[in-house]
Amino acid sequence: MDLNLLPLLLAVAEEQNFRAAADRLGVTRSAVSQGIRRLEDALGIQVVMRTTRSVRLTEAGARLVESLRAPMAAVQDALEANENVPSGRLRLAVTSIAEEFLSGPLLARFAEAHPKVTVDVTVIDDALDIVAGGYDAGVRLGEVIEQDMIAVPVGGPQREVAAATPAYIARYGAPNHPKDLLDHRCVGWRPAPDTAPWRWEFEENGKPFDVMVDPQVTTNDLRLMLRVALADGGITFAPWDCMREHFDSGALVPLLTGYLPPFSGFYLYFPQRQNMAPKLRALINHIRQWRFVD
Repeated sequence: MDLNLLPLLLAVAEEQNFRAAADRLGVTRSAVSQGIRRLEDALGIQVVMRTTRSVRLTEAGARLVESLRAPMAAVQDALEANENVPSGRLRLAVTSIAEEFLSGPLLARFAEAHPKVTVDVTVIDDALDIVAGGYDAGVRLGEVIEQDMIAVPVGGPQREVAAATPAYIARYGAPNHPKDLLDHRCVGWRPAPDTAPWRWEFEENGKPFDVMVDPQVTTNDLRLMLRVALADGGITFAPWDCMREHFDSGALVPLLTGYLPPFSGFYLYFPQRQNMAPKLRALINHIRQWRFVD
């Protein structure tokens, strides 16, 4: 049986008129009449008594309508709740260097504002197909996001920076040019075990170039990079935001700042969707408001 006929029966029962039911549902009077007939044929019973002047339910029709009211109302409530209130599990794949997104306050305030949304964050730096992985969205640098994705800025432009402790600089000196890094102990980053360490990118006289340092310590964990550098282990290289608190405290000193141009920052990205889930739309709105407040 076509379950779409049940709301039609309820409309007829409440309006007691085929034309009024048709107007309410946005269909023709003929469609209502034919729908009721199809329902009766499927059930094998008459549910509506028709005359040229009136429409009323049969006893069997009245029993059916009474039994349908509660479950149909529950279905309607569920649809309205799903439409209006963000809820469910929101799965995010976030690069480890998206400091502002991962620092805590942004997600904490989002969770507080949307208690029915469960936020599940996977911190991952590997190239990832978020659709195939079952994620709702991801956060990465804008320059590596596929062009067929929709991207919403998280924070502003970024700048990577080399840094070391005052004790390291006192012992080994500070590099004057990025190429001097080849003579220093470095703490580098790699996205995966089978990939080369990340090249450190600079700019001189408007021309970009990179230095392929040979790190003594290499890891895919940004926090470990910082811990080793903070323990006087060498010069490391990471986004400014990731080291801001250590610069403010004096624990780390920024190096080679004249060779470090800004670049496009981090973005929340997701596939284009005609009907976006309320939970994802809520996160997008939260990020936009967060940027304005910040």
